[in-house]
Amino acid sequence: MTLTIDTASEGLAMVLKDYQEEALRFIWENKGHGASSREVWNHVNRTLKTRSISRASIINFLNAMVDEGVLNYTEITGKGGHRRIYSSKLNEAQFKQYVAETVIGNLMRDFPVETREVVGRVK
Repeated sequence: MTLTIDTASEGLAMVLKDYQEEALRFIWENKGHGASSREVWNHVNRTLKTRSISRASIINFLNAMVDEGVLNYTEITGKGGHRRIYSSKLNEAQFKQYVAETVIGNLMRDFPVETREVVGRVK
């Protein structure tokens, strides 16, 4: 996953779009029950209210999170064919650690001396 950091934002909004954060929060709150892309999509659109997010955007995001190891899925068969039920592999705290490790790891790779210096000063 390519993380784009918006330092003007706070919390998860620094690395996630509003609909992506809502999608993850919905799955985290389901605690093991899992959710289909349709359920996530419905929740996100009910919650945001300001605009409509396409189902394709939700599916693409959920699948990207599976690829990154943030989410799991099981495939079920039902009316209309196969569908994925997404569940959390990483909880919110673990996801935040994943983001921090990714960012710091890349900084250490590209700017090791400067990153060590700054990390040593951060309290």
